[in-house]
Amino acid sequence: MTAIERDNPSLKGVLPKDFARPGLDKQRLGQIINLVSDIALGSAADRAKDTLGRVYEYFLSRFASAEGKSGGQFYTPSRVVRVLVEMLAPYKGRVYDPCCGSGGMFVSSEKFIEAHSGKLGDISIYGQESNYTTWRLAKMNLAIRGIDAQIGHGDTFHNDRHPDLKADYVLANPPFNDSDWRGELLKDDKRWVYGTPPAGNANFAWVQHFIYHLAPTGLAGFVLANGSMSSNQSGEGEIRKAIIEADLVDCMVALPGQLFYSTQIPVCLWFIARNKKNGRFRDRRGETLFLDARKMGTMVDRVHKELTDEDVAKLAGTYHAWRGDKDSGEYADIPGFCKAAKLDDIRKHGHVLTPGRYVGAEAAEADGESFEKKMKRLTATLREQQKEAAKLDAVITASIKELGYGG
Repeated sequence: MTAIERDNPSLKGVLPKDFARPGLDKQRLGQIINLVSDIALGSAADRAKDTLGRVYEYFLSRFASAEGKSGGQFYTPSRVVRVLVEMLAPYKGRVYDPCCGSGGMFVSSEKFIEAHSGKLGDISIYGQESNYTTWRLAKMNLAIRGIDAQIGHGDTFHNDRHPDLKADYVLANPPFNDSDWRGELLKDDKRWVYGTPPAGNANFAWVQHFIYHLAPTGLAGFVLANGSMSSNQSGEGEIRKAIIEADLVDCMVALPGQLFYSTQIPVCLWFIARNKKNGRFRDRRGETLFLDARKMGTMVDRVHKELTDEDVAKLAGTYHAWRGDKDSGEYADIPGFCKAAKLDDIRKHGHVLTPGRYVGAEAAEADGESFEKKMKRLTATLREQQKEAAKLDAVITASIKELGYGG
């Protein structure tokens, strides 16, 4: 470990060096070393597969699953990260995550660029993490992939390590509904352009922190609890209204439940655009895209759901088509899934951003049967069921009498 730190300055003081402590099972440690030693990392092909990185991510996800809430603080499910990255498409520029956990957003951004034949060095990475152990995990996660990043350790609200940064992309999964962020000490902070966030909930402190750090043409994509879309408690509704009226909300995505290891709280994705009209895309001013993905995903075990590759592609493809991106096809509203709503529509809904309010109901498939025939068939079925119910009632009544409880 000392030799690795010597040759990799970014890991100085980060790696653990306590493997000789008595409480560690020597046999199990030996098995892990043998297991990792057998992973072929020497060839270019093996390095290209990011084998060690994938092993590391696997252990992170298993730990998050086993530890529940305490483990989930540093791990965002990889498919949720992929949705954010595929929708934002961070090809080049400054990428920022002020609550970066183990660094999954950055790793996914680099993978995205690689998959689209871009240059890995085209993005600059900036991050911050308040939990010391998690910060160390992030440093290791990025170092084993050779990703150069400036990751600060400290409380983002009270000790912003990148105070002057204006990022082209913000990707983040902040703690949900954090009531312990000491907001009462920051009542007059310059970041609260759209209203002072309540001390009892940091959701809109995070949203405004992201907006504050966006470049003039920057895009932000982040995860928040569903309550952020409709809450009116402690002035949150007024802050949300101010952000909407400033025409910053680009897209809202309602996600299915059970995606996270750490919480059963339903979550959504927010996408914020500093400028909805720039040279690359069509003019989206005064419009917001709503996507309802609650029916997406497949169960991978008894308690966890995962978005499929097709789900990710459908969400990202719809967003890019709506923005008018090159080779992304034509956009059209699909009842039950997507709707491009005007600012006036959002005002009519009291500045609530829940996609289900806008996308409407899925169109029922026509079955070709006339109304007259259908009513006759259903009425006949109902009569048969009523007869069967009468027979069952008679059997139950007789059984009760036999037990001596009849009338």
